[in-house]
Amino acid sequence: KVPKQPMIFIKPESAVNPTDVLDYPSFTKDLHYELELVLKINKKVSNISLDNASACYDEIGLGIDFTARDIQYKCKEKGHPWEKAKAFDNSATVGSFLKKSELDISNVPFKLTVNGEKRQIGFSKDMIFNFDYLVHYISKYFTLEEGDLIFTGTPEGVGPVKPGDVLNGYLDDKLLLNVSIN
Repeated sequence: KVPKQPMIFIKPESAVNPTDVLDYPSFTKDLHYELELVLKINKKVSNISLDNASACYDEIGLGIDFTARDIQYKCKEKGHPWEKAKAFDNSATVGSFLKKSELDISNVPFKLTVNGEKRQIGFSKDMIFNFDYLVHYISKYFTLEEGDLIFTGTPEGVGPVKPGDVLNGYLDDKLLLNVSIN
């Protein structure tokens, strides 16, 4: 079922992984990757109109939203929030960014490989909500600050990782993200 509104959740600053290594968290037995396009907000905005939303970001990159799937399922069963499963320390690995002006943002191709095998392939044109709409929608509820990152959703192909795995993210065929699972 296609949602009528974007689903929003927030990760704290401690969720951003500043390295190219992720230590497998001890509290989960089922850690999954979700490759996403990431927008970098370039100024403070609140309740921005849809027409002006594109001026609020000028860089696009890649990020992996790591999810403790077993914890998430338990939270869902009880109707609880998912922060324990999605907002834990270093759960958001972020790669490099490209200038928006260098890309055809209406159809940005991106992909993830795990140990050299393609696992996820996506195109911005297939997103349920486009970049501008996401910025507009989110800013109705939260003030966005310069440097904030918006993960825009994941294509099909999410799956588990294990220690020793190497994940590479490509945006427009450029390697922008590399993370090893320790």
